[in-house]
This record gives sequence, structure tokens and C-alpha cells, in this order.
Amino acid sequence: MSNTNFFPRSSGVLLHPTSLPGPYGIGDLGPAAYEFLDFLESAGQSIWQMLPLTPTGYGESPYQCFSAFAGNPLLISLDVLASEGLLNADELAEARLPDASNVDFPRVIAAKTRALNRAAARFKQTAEFDEFCAQQQAWLPDFALFMALKEEFGMVAWPFWPPALRTRDAIALAAMRVITDKRVEAHTFLQFAFFTQWNRLRTEAKRRGIRLMGDIPIYAAGDSSDVWAWPELWLLRKDGHPAEMAGVPPDYFSATGQLWGNPTYAWAAHESTGFVWWIERLRATFATFDLVRLDHFRGFQAFWQVPFGETTAERGKWVDGPGMKLFEAVEQALGPLPVVAENLGVITPAVEAIRHRFHFPGMAILQFAFGKDPQAPDFKPHNYPRDLVAYSGTHDNDTTIGWWTSTAEGDSTRTADDISKERAFALEYLGVDGSQMHWSLIRALMASVANTVIFPVQDLLGLGTEARMNQPSTIGKNWKFRLFPGQLEPGSSIAARLRRSGECYDRLHR
Repeated sequence: MSNTNFFPRSSGVLLHPTSLPGPYGIGDLGPAAYEFLDFLESAGQSIWQMLPLTPTGYGESPYQCFSAFAGNPLLISLDVLASEGLLNADELAEARLPDASNVDFPRVIAAKTRALNRAAARFKQTAEFDEFCAQQQAWLPDFALFMALKEEFGMVAWPFWPPALRTRDAIALAAMRVITDKRVEAHTFLQFAFFTQWNRLRTEAKRRGIRLMGDIPIYAAGDSSDVWAWPELWLLRKDGHPAEMAGVPPDYFSATGQLWGNPTYAWAAHESTGFVWWIERLRATFATFDLVRLDHFRGFQAFWQVPFGETTAERGKWVDGPGMKLFEAVEQALGPLPVVAENLGVITPAVEAIRHRFHFPGMAILQFAFGKDPQAPDFKPHNYPRDLVAYSGTHDNDTTIGWWTSTAEGDSTRTADDISKERAFALEYLGVDGSQMHWSLIRALMASVANTVIFPVQDLLGLGTEARMNQPSTIGKNWKFRLFPGQLEPGSSIAARLRRSGECYDRLHR
């Protein structure tokens, strides 16, 4: 089956919900999310892509989460809870934070957690709640207890818990369920609230012809309810720490590679179960999103494995992954898969064989088309296949204006001469003067034959490096970007320009 059924000719915008404007210091699933749907509809866009929605852990990264199944409580709308009688006006006022271009996570977490706990304490069990709990029985009880225990032990990672809880001794767990009963109930309610609000938003998006596109990190965080509840599915030491760590080897972008620190999978154990954990993970994701980007697709064919204790990714080795077998099992259980394969970096023919076998479109990044990136030839629009999702940049890139105005200072991959040649070629290739480079890249993608093109919201607004969402291998300044109220309005000049481009290049479906 061709994936053109999942990916007809269309365009969309990449915006993580935390970046939406709003009064509580972080974007959420409340009024601003529906206003963004208004903008997308006005602009003729039919895809809203976002990062993983799971509850963030270390560094607030959406790719290091406490669960592969749960929703992030920070995205729950306090205004919606207030409309349901679970919060009052004074409590909303207490949770408000000043408008800012960046999420202040410590302040947001403190204020919002206080409000969410108050709402949880007032919630009265309903038939809908009972039905939700029954449907999510495979992961929800473990997750709620995991989070309650983390709070009990000061949020330290589970390998540092008392041994009986670390190894899930039945008697010890039963005792702690009694001690943490109210916390478990609160976390269970928060998941119900998140998915209730999410499903309302998704229903409204579907009514407008807008598909929601999610993201699955290939690895689970070591400090997650998944690894704690199913330790046999990961390569772990007896103390719960990873025996081997995930990452990528040294390459054009990094002389020491990237050491992510996640435990790698015990793929033989997964295969012995018929890949049931992966089937259920993908089933849950497809129940949440219409389309899914599968991060680090290369790792399913072979992955870079680094011994625990290393401080860089240099001393690793390639290890075979499950390859075709995983996706055959998933396809047999779930049918054709609306998946985009993140096939960036050094991609082998074996990786591409898996992608083509299951008709997963790959990705192209236009910013990388003009320099020395090894994939630059594939990223030039005249080389695009139709079965492709093309971007001006992703959450890991600088914004287009940031890229265009960057210098060699602090850039270990490009010299001043490299940058000069890259700019000259980009101007020649695109036939522009460089005065509105973000719109030049958007137009080139819209005109391309790629069935799907997506633009980060920062590129629609022409924002610079200050608006970058993530810089890989750094911590402390990532995932914080936010819009201000009124930056993207239905009927605005930006919306009109996008719609005209969609009309011109046959990307409208309404």
C-alpha cells in the first residue's frame, strides 16, 4: 500500500504546544490551541506537527520522558479545569505568570503543579473516568505509582530507590500503594484530564480537516515507568542503571558523537514477546495522532551502543537492531502505518530498504542543501521524490534566519569561507536576493514535488537564533521558546501569504 493515502500533497506547521501563548507561563491545550487551529485553517494548512507530548524528565526534554504512554500534565489547561468547577478564580490568578518569550520551567512547574493538585483533590469519580482507567490498564497503574514514588523519594531516579521498590517486590509495592494512595489518585486523574482535553482538541482539528502529527523517540528514558515496570526489555545492570547507553558516533557535526544516556533495548527479549511493548506503544500513539514521525529511524536497523560510564560516544560499536521483523509484527497487528521515518545522518542501504518496504516517507532539510552536509544532494528540491516530508528546518536546527545570519564564531563545522560559499550557492539556487530568506525557503518547499512540506512556526515569523527550540548536545536553554499573544492571527498577512502559496502549488484541501 502506498503511503500517499496518509500523505497527500499538503503543508503544515511545526509548533510544540508548550510554545503556545497563554497566561500560565507555558502553552497548553486550552484556548490558545484552538486559536492556533483558527490560524492553520485560515492559512490553508492541514498538518499541525508537534514534539512528543509525554511527561518530560531530565532537562525538560520531550525526548527524555517519565513514560512512553502518558501525557504531560503541564499541557493541561487550567482554564478548562476551572470551567469544570475544579479551580476557582483566585487559584487561576495565583497560577498566572508574566508573558515571556521563554518558558521558566521551575516557576511553571511549581505554580501549575499546585493548581493541578487542587483540581485533582476536588475531582469526583465519573463513569468516563472509570472507562478511561479500564482502557489504559496496561500502563496507567504503573505510571501513577511510579510518579507517586518519585515524589515520595524527592524525585530521584528509580535506581536510587530502596532495593525492594527498585526490584518491584510485591509486598513492598503493596505497602507503598497504601502510603501514596492520594498521590496515585492524583496522577491518575491528571492523565484522565490530559487525554480528555487532548481528544476534544483532536476532534476539533479533524472537523477542520487538520491532521495532528506526533513524534516517537526511539528510546525510552532510563528513569521512566516503562523501564522500571519492564526491566527485562532493556539492557540493565542489577542496580537498574544502563549496561549500555544509546547515542550516535562521531560524525561531521560532532567529533565526540552524541551520548544520550538512554538504556538500549534487549531486542531478543522484545522479539520473544512478539514485540508486544512496541505494538502497544504504537497503538497508543496512533490513537492519539493521525500521523507519526519515528525519531532516529536508523537505530532500528543498527544502533550505536556505548558502555555505561563513558563520558562521550566515541568508544561505542554498531549493534544490529530488529530491522524488518519489528515493523512486520507491528503492521500485522495494526495494519498500514502512517509513519514518517527520520532518516537523517549517515543512512545505509539497509535502513532505506526497511523504509521502502513499509512505504514510510523519509525527511529532507532544506537548510542543509547548500553546504557540505553528506546528504546535501538529497536535500536539494530538484532531487526530491514525491514520497517525502520536507522541512525548512526541524526543532534541532537553528531557525532559518538564524542559519542565514550565522557566523563561523563558535561553529566547529563551518569556516567563514564555508559560510560564504553556502550563502552564495543558496542565493543562486533559489534565485533570490536574501532579503526574506525564510519566505524563500518556504516558497521553494511549497513548489517542490514533495507530497508533504512543514515549516517551524519560527520560520513563518522570520525569527532569529533567539527563538531556536533545541541545540543538540546542550542543556539549560532548550525547549523554552514561546509565542506572544497575537503573533499568529487568522486572516493576518502571514496566513494570507501561506494560503496563496498553497493555492498556487496545489496544497489546499479545503
